[in-house]
Amino acid sequence: MHSISLARLCYINKQSSAQKLVLFIQIALTVSLFLDFFSKMYYNNIIFRYPYFTKERKATSKLSYKFSKISPEITKLAKRSINNYKINPELYTQYDVKRGLRDINGNGVVAGLTNISTIKVLDMGDGMPNHGDGKLYYRGIDVEDIVEGFIKEKRFGYEETVYLLLFGTMPSENELSEFRQLLADYRALPPTFTRDVIMKAPSDNMMNTLAKSVLALYSYDDKANDISIPNVLRQCIELITLFPLLAVYGYNAYKYSSEGGSLFIHDPRPELSIAENLLYMLRPDKSFTELEARILDLALVLHAEHGGGNNSTFTVHVVSSSGTDTYSAISAALGSLKGPKHGGANVKVAMMFDDMKQHVEDWTNEDDVREYLRKLLHKEAFDKAGLIYGMGHAVYSQSDPRAKVFKSFVEKLSSEKGRHEEFALYSLVERLAPEVIAEERRIYKGVCANVDFYSGFVYRMLGIPDELFTPIFAVSRIAGWSAHRIEELINSNKIIRPAYKAISPMREYTDMENRID
Repeated sequence: MHSISLARLCYINKQSSAQKLVLFIQIALTVSLFLDFFSKMYYNNIIFRYPYFTKERKATSKLSYKFSKISPEITKLAKRSINNYKINPELYTQYDVKRGLRDINGNGVVAGLTNISTIKVLDMGDGMPNHGDGKLYYRGIDVEDIVEGFIKEKRFGYEETVYLLLFGTMPSENELSEFRQLLADYRALPPTFTRDVIMKAPSDNMMNTLAKSVLALYSYDDKANDISIPNVLRQCIELITLFPLLAVYGYNAYKYSSEGGSLFIHDPRPELSIAENLLYMLRPDKSFTELEARILDLALVLHAEHGGGNNSTFTVHVVSSSGTDTYSAISAALGSLKGPKHGGANVKVAMMFDDMKQHVEDWTNEDDVREYLRKLLHKEAFDKAGLIYGMGHAVYSQSDPRAKVFKSFVEKLSSEKGRHEEFALYSLVERLAPEVIAEERRIYKGVCANVDFYSGFVYRMLGIPDELFTPIFAVSRIAGWSAHRIEELINSNKIIRPAYKAISPMREYTDMENRID
C-alpha cells in the first residue's frame, strides 16, 4: 500500500504544480486502496471475526436490537387478535362459500380460462368423480409423450418444454437451437450483482433469497415497468435462464456466511443445458454423470407447469391483473411456492423418511411400516401433524402422472447410487399408505403418491442440499409462471377481485371516554 509522510504533506504548498499533481494522485491512490481493502474485509466478514468488533456487536445487539423479539405486549395483543378473527366453520356451509376455492370433492372453482395446460382425471365408467388415472397435458400434448420423445431421442427436454409453454408449439430442431442460444445469451447477471445483492445479508431460506434477488433485478432493468408483451417476454426469458444462478449462488453465499470455508462461484457454460449447468455450478468439482443430469432435467420438465389454479400460478394471475411489473408478480409467486402446503412438501417427505428409517428397524416388514404410518396419522410420529407427506393431491386420486413417470427413472438412479433399499422402502410406503389412510380416515376419493413423494429422494441422491429442494421447484415452475403472466396480460382487462361476505355484526361508534380496557 502507498504511504505518504506527514512531513511531505506539511510542505505541500511549497511544491511545484507538477509535484502537487503527483502528490494528490498518490493520496487518491492510497485512499482508493484503503477503501478497497476495507470493503473486501467487510464482504468476507473478516472484520467481525476479531474479538473487539465481535464483543462490540454483541453488546450493541443486547441493548438495542429488538427486530425479531416478541415482547409481552405483542403476546397480549396477539391473544386479542385471535379472539376477534375466529369464524365459525358452519358459516361457510350456511353461505355456500367454497373454502380454498374448492368444493367438498376437491374440485376447484372455475375462475378463468387457459390455453397453457390441462389436468384431467380419466373417466373409469363407474360413476364416481375423480376416480380414474390422472393425465397432464402441456399445450394439449400429453406430458408422458413429451418425456418419451426427448428420452428416446437422447436430448435434454426442459428447454423445449419451456418453448412449448411460452409459444404454444413444439420447436423444430432449428428453432430449439436458436432458443437455446437465446437462453445462453441472457444467462449473465448484471455486473457486481453477486457481490452487491446475493452476498449481502444472506438468508437461511433460499426462497427468500430468490425473491430478494428477483426484486433487486428490477433496479437493474431500464424497462422494468414496461408490460408490453415483447418486454415481458424478454424479462421472463431472462428470469428463466437466471433462476439457477440465483438459487445456487444464494446457497453458496449462505453456506460461506454461516460455516466459513471456501466460497466458489462457477460461471455457467453456454453449451450446457439448464439441468447440466445447475449441477455444474453447485458442485465444487463441477462434475456430474449423464444419468444425474438427465434425471434432474426430467424433474424440471415434470414440475414446469400444472394448470392456472395452483396457488403460485393463480398468484401470478391475480398480481399480473393489477398491471404491475414482472419482478413483483414473480416474487409474489415465490412467496406462495415457499409455503409448506405448496412447494415445501418435498422437503417434508424427505424428513419424514429420515424419521421413519430411525424408528422402523426392518424396512421390509410391512406390519412395522404400517404401524409407523398409523402413528403419523394419529399425530404420534415425526412432526405430529397427522399427515403422510407426499400422499394425496387436490385433483389426482388414483395416480399422479408426474410421479408415475418419475418413478422408473428414480429406480435407475437408486441403483447407480447404491440406494436400492431406500427406493424399496419408498415403493412400500407408496403401496401401503393409501390402504392405511382409507382405514383410518373418512375420504371422498382415492389417495395416491404425488410428484413430491419421490422428488426429495432424487434430490438427496443428486447431492442437492435440502435448502435447495423448493428453489429447484421454482427453477422449473418459472416457465409456467411466465406463460400464465403473458396469457393474463394478453387476455385480461379487469383486475381479479373476488368477493368476501362480511359476517361481523354492525356496531355503534364509542367515544374514547366510554371505551373499556
